[in-house]
Amino acid sequence: MDYLILKWVHILSSTVLFGTGIGLAFYFFAAHRMRNLSAIKFTTRMVVLGDLLFTTPSGIVQITSGILLINTLGMDYSEPWLLLALSLFVFAGVCWLPVVWIQVKMRDIAAGVSTFEELPIHYWKLNKLWVFLGTLAFPALVAVFWLMVTKPNF
Repeated sequence: MDYLILKWVHILSSTVLFGTGIGLAFYFFAAHRMRNLSAIKFTTRMVVLGDLLFTTPSGIVQITSGILLINTLGMDYSEPWLLLALSLFVFAGVCWLPVVWIQVKMRDIAAGVSTFEELPIHYWKLNKLWVFLGTLAFPALVAVFWLMVTKPNF
């Protein structure tokens, strides 16, 4: 594949991954802060769908295009900045995978109640875990962006 096309695909997929991730997270977080069950039900459904349609495919394209770029450029996988970037990307993915499960569980729980007050304690524990994992993953991806742009010599 032509290098510039591959690079464009990689940058575009990183934009979709990061932009969709932060957008979905914002609305998910905001809906819960509103304490409005209708907003929570709608948002949890849309966040699960958004992750399926955008985040997951862009994450797959991101890692695939990244590996193809590394190989096309003949880069050494042992470069410290590259190892760190790959490690942080994997770390963010490890945080994200349970988040997907959490969002599905939260969507299903919210769909089964009639009032905001009926949301069980378990729901709010899942919400706290969701926030915690997102708080870990977000700076990891910001650091990946920085490493990709600057390619520092450690």
